Amino acid sequence: METVDLKFIDSVLEKHGGDKAKIIAIMQDVQEEYRYLPQDALEYIAKKLGMSESKLYGVATFYGNFSLDAKGKYVMKVCRGTACHVRKSSNILQALYDATGTSEHKPTSDDGLFTLEIVSCLGACGLSPVVMVNDTVHAAMTPEKARALVEQLRGEA
Repeated sequence: METVDLKFIDSVLEKHGGDKAKIIAIMQDVQEEYRYLPQDALEYIAKKLGMSESKLYGVATFYGNFSLDAKGKYVMKVCRGTACHVRKSSNILQALYDATGTSEHKPTSDDGLFTLEIVSCLGACGLSPVVMVNDTVHAAMTPEKARALVEQLRGEA
């Protein structure tokens, strides 16, 4: 389990005025730092704000954007919407699985660099097939481009 920097958590709470009504923003800031919501962080936040842990876990599990599992440095979202599916995004997904050592049942690579997620739509149908890496859309992907992208990201890590 990752060690949580309590000073960082305190700074996030202070930034939001320790306001329980801003719990989503607080959790977003924590997840931005750690790439997921560590259990220790949620427990600490609950204690500091006088909230139940179950309330925080309820928020974290309700919103699909939050993750309770550690993610890689590069979160790769593979679009499986209609336009991308028709243009063979399944071949791109398989190339990414092979290149990163991940799978449907093991979404994060052993080296902690990559997490692969399958999404219903990225809203970039005209650019399909697409893969989003963190906040960057990569258009007109092919299995070859996907493998090259993984190698480029490894070089940047």
